[in-house]
Amino acid sequence: MIAVIDYGAGNLASVVNALERIGVPTDVTTDHTVISRAEGVIFPGVGAAADTMKHVHALHLEPVIRQVIAAGTPFLGICMGMQVMMTASLEGGEHECLNVVPGFVRRLPAGLPVPHMGWNQVWQTKSHPIYAEIPDGAEFYFVHSYYVDPIDPEWVGATTDYGLVFPSVFIRDNLIATQFHPEKSGKWGLQLLSNFSQVVATQHSRVA
Repeated sequence: MIAVIDYGAGNLASVVNALERIGVPTDVTTDHTVISRAEGVIFPGVGAAADTMKHVHALHLEPVIRQVIAAGTPFLGICMGMQVMMTASLEGGEHECLNVVPGFVRRLPAGLPVPHMGWNQVWQTKSHPIYAEIPDGAEFYFVHSYYVDPIDPEWVGATTDYGLVFPSVFIRDNLIATQFHPEKSGKWGLQLLSNFSQVVATQHSRVA
């Protein structure tokens, strides 16, 4: 079972619908026990980092998120779920995030339409099961005005070009995160979610 963290994210329903479409069982929850015992965890998100972290703190989710990541549970952050992994976001001032990935969330360059909205190519920089059957350069759907800037480039699992080349996927150990929205990205988005469920199943079978 994959736990989808319900902190009020605007894209929660579309993420769950996409998972249901490919037959992946989910538990939409804020229950710490459910999250900590899940075989995989998804942290969806849209909006601003400050609001997201406000809800995370209000629901006391920070410790259990850190716990499942540290425990090696497959974890997928989507859009804002990627950005809050950083040390801090510079959106509307500086706001502390989860500091799982050292670095900052910065505004996209001036002179470009913001938000970056629509389809764009994702160029894979690592080999990983999350990309199974997804061609390099496949297009995914983006909606964001800020991008992640990790201190350690080893976190970067894919990049996208929009005025600058920014990380569009993080991959390290059990943590995967995407700046784009797989739940809105058609065939390739569903494939990525299916691949994540397979990562979860493989990890679970090893532990079992």
